[in-house]
Amino acid sequence: MFPMVTGFINYGQQTVRAARYIGQSFMITLSHANRLPVTIQYPYEKLITSERFRGRIHFEFDKCIACEVCVRVCPIDLPVVDWKLETDIRKKRLLNYSIDFGICIFCGNCVEYCPTNCLSMTEEYELSTYDRHELNYNQIALGRLPMPVIGDYTIRTIMNSTQITKATGKPLDSRTITN
Repeated sequence: MFPMVTGFINYGQQTVRAARYIGQSFMITLSHANRLPVTIQYPYEKLITSERFRGRIHFEFDKCIACEVCVRVCPIDLPVVDWKLETDIRKKRLLNYSIDFGICIFCGNCVEYCPTNCLSMTEEYELSTYDRHELNYNQIALGRLPMPVIGDYTIRTIMNSTQITKATGKPLDSRTITN
């Protein structure tokens, strides 16, 4: 009779332990229910990019001397530079400059090594298209300056967690994410 009683006692203890675990997990679930959401509603809310963010490349046609340093330092030889040698002045004249952002790895070498600073990185990261051939930007498309996220009044900007800690000097709290 004693083995049967100890079996019932063990079964009762296991049942109580399982109920306790279920109750603890339910309490954790309820504690998460009153938190603010962490995700952002992308088209209407955008993150402010960091200062050193490497987005789309901006190109200034007038500053370029067609030296092709950007092509030589690119790990995938991406920028296409078409130029013509002007024999009377013994200089290269730039005809066309293009970058295919479908292939670009956004390493920033072209911007860093450009001797005339005609290349710069912007904060634009919205490069998605339905056709991959639309990602091949020529000098006209590369010369277009993007609209800054802060200047767009239709979009609510959200600061990064590192920017929040720098600005406030306090650790990140979920209630201080939005402006």
